[in-house]
Amino acid sequence: MTWLAKVARQLDVPAVLTEEDPSRNGATFAPIAEVFPGVAAQVKPTFGLTGTPEIVDRIEGSGRGTAVLVGFETDVCVAQSAIGLKERGMRVVVVEDGVFSPGEMHERGLARMVAEGVELNHCKGLAYEWTRTLERSRSVLKAPEVGDPPFRL
Repeated sequence: MTWLAKVARQLDVPAVLTEEDPSRNGATFAPIAEVFPGVAAQVKPTFGLTGTPEIVDRIEGSGRGTAVLVGFETDVCVAQSAIGLKERGMRVVVVEDGVFSPGEMHERGLARMVAEGVELNHCKGLAYEWTRTLERSRSVLKAPEVGDPPFRL
């Protein structure tokens, strides 16, 4: 997730950070929060982020028609958020190696989202879709600020 966040930052992809019960679960993972200085995390008191109007306003206010989701847990918060955004008319892409649930729940969550029309991609595939050309991929994905990917490019 951190590597993909750095790629997004290089490409000026807007980010909306959410936290579920940060007093109990902790704040946003520091290496990710540091990628987006000045982006305050939104507290999400609902499993699906579309149940929190302030978060929906930030997403829709980005002017983007596609939402890319990473985070925890695949079968609950990510699934409910993805399905809710899809129902609002957005194209939704879940980064399957950027989401997690323990055990079999990860695969179950992915399957549920696919059944609801949510697209799946992976960090490498999404990075190349974002960069689109050889020249841009080389300059962005090899930038020192991005660092080494968690896989071979």
